[in-house]
Amino acid sequence: MAFNDTASDWPTFSFIGMPGLETAHIWISIPFCLLYLGALAGNALLLILVRAEQNLHEPQFYFLAMLALTDLGLSLTTMPSVMAIFWFDVRHISLDAYLTQMFFIHTLSSVESGVLVAMAFDRLVAICAPLNYTRILTHYTVACLSGAALIRGATLLAPLPFFLRNFPFCGPNILSHSYCYYPDMLNLACGDVTFSSVYGLVFVLCTFAVDVVFILASYIKILGSIMKLGAQDRNWRSLQTCARHLCTVFVFYLPLISLSVLHRYTQDTSPIQYTTMSNAYLLMTPLLNPLVYSLKSRQIQAALRKQFWVQRVIAGE
Repeated sequence: MAFNDTASDWPTFSFIGMPGLETAHIWISIPFCLLYLGALAGNALLLILVRAEQNLHEPQFYFLAMLALTDLGLSLTTMPSVMAIFWFDVRHISLDAYLTQMFFIHTLSSVESGVLVAMAFDRLVAICAPLNYTRILTHYTVACLSGAALIRGATLLAPLPFFLRNFPFCGPNILSHSYCYYPDMLNLACGDVTFSSVYGLVFVLCTFAVDVVFILASYIKILGSIMKLGAQDRNWRSLQTCARHLCTVFVFYLPLISLSVLHRYTQDTSPIQYTTMSNAYLLMTPLLNPLVYSLKSRQIQAALRKQFWVQRVIAGE
C-alpha cells in the first residue's frame, strides 16, 4: 500500500499477535492481563507510598517514584494494543495511532534509562561523599535530573514520527510485535531509509549507550572508593544498598539489548521469538521493578506494613 497525500490513502499496519497460537489467544490473554494488572498495581502502590510516607521523602525514593511513573506510562501505552489483539482480534492500526504509540514507548524508555543514571548518581554520592549527600542531592537537583531525562527523551524522539510519515509503505505492512516499535516500522518502509536508520542509531548511542557508560563509571568509582579503605574500615554492607538498583538495571537493559540484537543481526529468527522477547522487554520491567524494591528495601517494607495496619484500623472503625 503506497503512501499518498490524502488521509484516506494513509497505510494501516497489522500486528501479528502470537504467530501459530491464534486459537489460544483468549487463554494467553489471562496471564498477560494478570501481569499488566500486577505492574499497574505495583507501581501505583509505590507512588502512593512515596507520597504518603514522610520517611520516604528522600532523593532515592523520589527517583523510585519517577521510575514507577515511567513504568506506569509504558504499561498503559502498550496494554491497549496487546490486549485488543488477544481479546477482540483487533490487529490493524492507523499510521497516526502507530506513530503516537511509538513516540510514547521510545520516549518513556529513554526517560527510564535516564532515571536509572540518576539513581546511580544517587548511590555514588551516598557512598563516596555521604557527608555532602544532603547538600548535593537537594530537591532542586532531583527535579533537574528527572526533568533532563524527560526533555532529552522527548526532544530526541520528536523528529522520528516526521521522518516515518514521509516514507511510502508498499508491502503487506505486517509488524513483528504487539505494539509500535521504530525499527519494526523502518523495515517496512520503501525508499532510502539510510538517514532515518542512522538517526535511530544516534538516538540509541546518545541515550542508552551513554547511560550505560555513566552507570558503569559510577559503580567503578563506588568500588574503587571502598577498596581504598583499610580492611578494617571497609563496609561491604554499603554495597547492598546498590543491589536494588543493579537488579533494576539488568531487568531493563538485558531485554532491550536482546531485542536490538534480534532486529539488527538475525534474519532467521522465528516470529514467536520476536514477539516473546518484545513483550518481555516492555512488560517484565514494570512488573519486576516494584517487586525488587519491595522485597529488598526495608523502608518500603516498613511503609507497606504501616499502611496495612492503618487500613485495618480504618476498616475496624
